[in-house]
Amino acid sequence: MEFDALLLSRIQFAFTIAFHIIFPSFTIGLASYLAVLEGLWLLTRIETFKTLYLFWVKIFALSFGMGVVSGVVMSYQLGTNWSVFSAVAGPVIGPLFAFEVLAAFFLEASFLGVMLFGWKKVAWGASYAVGLAAFMIVLLTIPKAWGEIPGDFVKWLILFGIYALVAVVIWAINARMLKKKPLPPEAQQGDQPDAITID
Repeated sequence: MEFDALLLSRIQFAFTIAFHIIFPSFTIGLASYLAVLEGLWLLTRIETFKTLYLFWVKIFALSFGMGVVSGVVMSYQLGTNWSVFSAVAGPVIGPLFAFEVLAAFFLEASFLGVMLFGWKKVAWGASYAVGLAAFMIVLLTIPKAWGEIPGDFVKWLILFGIYALVAVVIWAINARMLKKKPLPPEAQQGDQPDAITID
């Protein structure tokens, strides 16, 4: 097998897109988990939900940042590795990339800034509305992105895979943290009869 420029370009792009897709998928699932945690805290005022939210929103920001960085590399590779394709398809894919930059970079990054730094500057209801708006922006882009995937079963399978990925990561990180140190007092809810306690 000869490693010509075309094969090397395909290998490079395959690595980049395989690395990139992990982060948007994880961000979609984690955004819904954060919406549930913050909503539960607003309803019940149990500090455990707030503590969990504040912990996982940092991981959400890291995942979002990694997705942005790898996405920028991926879009540049379209131009550098397949310049003829970009010249021909530029009028079609150019506006789509511009929309993604406006939606992802500006709107989601602004909402993420409020989620991270607006805790003491914005009312809790407004902060929750901003978090839900960021999540809804992600959900609004899904039907267009999945329009070319045949069959509803495959779309539901992909969505299940996203949530399964997030569930496994949350479980693994929580298990590791519980093994390192016990739960803080505000997270121990052993006085409730239906609570699960870890010995």
